[in-house]
Amino acid sequence: MKELRILVTGGGTSGHISPAIAIIQTIQEMAQRENFAVRFLYIGSVNGFEKPIVAKANIDFVGIQTGKLRRYFSLENFVDQLRLPVGVLQSLKAIRKFQPDVVFSTGGYVAVPPVVAASMLKKKILIHEQTVQIGLANRITSRFATRIALSFESARDELSAAQRTKAFVTGNPLRPQIFGGDKNAAKALCSFNDEDDELPTLYVTGGSQGARILNRTVEEVLPNLLLFCRVIHQCGRQPEGGEQDLGRLQSAAGVLPPPLQKRYFVSQFFNEEIRDVYALADLVIGRAGAGTIAELCALEKPAIYVPLVPTGGDEQTRNAQMCVEANAAVIIKQAELTGALLLENVRALINDKTKLKAMSEGASTLARRDAARELALAVLDLARKNS
Repeated sequence: MKELRILVTGGGTSGHISPAIAIIQTIQEMAQRENFAVRFLYIGSVNGFEKPIVAKANIDFVGIQTGKLRRYFSLENFVDQLRLPVGVLQSLKAIRKFQPDVVFSTGGYVAVPPVVAASMLKKKILIHEQTVQIGLANRITSRFATRIALSFESARDELSAAQRTKAFVTGNPLRPQIFGGDKNAAKALCSFNDEDDELPTLYVTGGSQGARILNRTVEEVLPNLLLFCRVIHQCGRQPEGGEQDLGRLQSAAGVLPPPLQKRYFVSQFFNEEIRDVYALADLVIGRAGAGTIAELCALEKPAIYVPLVPTGGDEQTRNAQMCVEANAAVIIKQAELTGALLLENVRALINDKTKLKAMSEGASTLARRDAARELALAVLDLARKNS
């Protein structure tokens, strides 16, 4: 059987990279199980943070020049317009050399040059949209796509009539390491005391770079939060040269009474242990990116969302609102976020087991746990038709 060659692109945020890696890993597992040969190449930004993530997955990587797509005026737009054609030329070279059977794009500004180049070379293209609306990059690449995968049915309404005939709904691929967690492993990781087991656990996350407003708000009310719950806090790594929130939060916890200190654990990142953290969490506070929402719904976790604003078309608010309508979440607008409001919302939810159970059931109605498999099969279907 001919080796299938799959070119993958997408990046700019972890919300674009995580689905790409999930699909690569799913196809690799299928190839091993069904005994067929497959090879991947990932095209990303030469300076983007997708490169180390792809390298960790042992996938060949080609870096290209990319220009960020902005919905607002900036002098950098003029510079980036020059980078885009360079990126297309670099992509053309990589695609001619690799000769993929299909191109799979998860969006982000990184994906535009490879998709344009693939279209010029008459390659099959499948793009995936993670959010409830079509992002700016995917508005461009959808014109060249052979098929368009959506995470939510609502995104179909934003496509043209011709594009809707190519669209299908799969959900958002999930990283496998979020499943199968162990509460006791999380307790050991965080050094939580057994005598606090009756307390509910709150997990706060702002993504890989953290969310400073969330970190500062939690810091403000930490002594009060720890009176009625344990807190696991993923604070992220802030840009180099600036203050790192990890040290500041550790210092804030260090002056608390020892019993309260034992109820708080903060880390910049969680890797494989994230499954254990999720298993222990009774309530989650976070942004409302598509990846976060997909994970929490699949795990049936109640949530308080603080959508990032602004994003393209205020997509995070729309993501979160969908969860509110399913009775799976509560929204706190970033402009209204205060320590007192956060404390009030957490206190109202975290000790109300009936409410949390209802929110878990609401989250489950939005979950699509087979998204990675469905999308992987669609990629393979296009690849085999071209091989």
